[in-house]
Amino acid sequence: MSAHTVATAPRTAPASWTALRRFLALDAVVSGGNGLAYLAFSGPLAELLGVGRSTLLELGAVLAVFGLAVGLLAARPQPSRTAVRAVIDINLGWTVLSLVAMELWFEPTAAGYVWIPLQAASVAGFAVLQFTALRRVPA
Repeated sequence: MSAHTVATAPRTAPASWTALRRFLALDAVVSGGNGLAYLAFSGPLAELLGVGRSTLLELGAVLAVFGLAVGLLAARPQPSRTAVRAVIDINLGWTVLSLVAMELWFEPTAAGYVWIPLQAASVAGFAVLQFTALRRVPA
């Protein structure tokens, strides 16, 4: 091994785990924050978005628990690959289901037609970032 390889190898592995953990932590903060907002302001947000209040309460509870779980995963020095894959799959499922629900079940307002695809795109973005970072961590 060259001196260059020895000097860079220890930094590469932790940096890739750090990137993954940061993307998970950001997902946890955004998902958890959304969940808390849906729980705390379900009435006004339901009216603004055209989504039922009870639906927002249920989604808020799910997102708050999901955010907590992802935050706990992000706090691990080397999160389980299986758990990270589950987060990615859940995020992709959320993205698709959000768009399907907007068209089939919800009766969104103009704000809802903006917010729902916007949040779906951000969740899809988390999935892409997490997937990319997961591929870069050592096996």
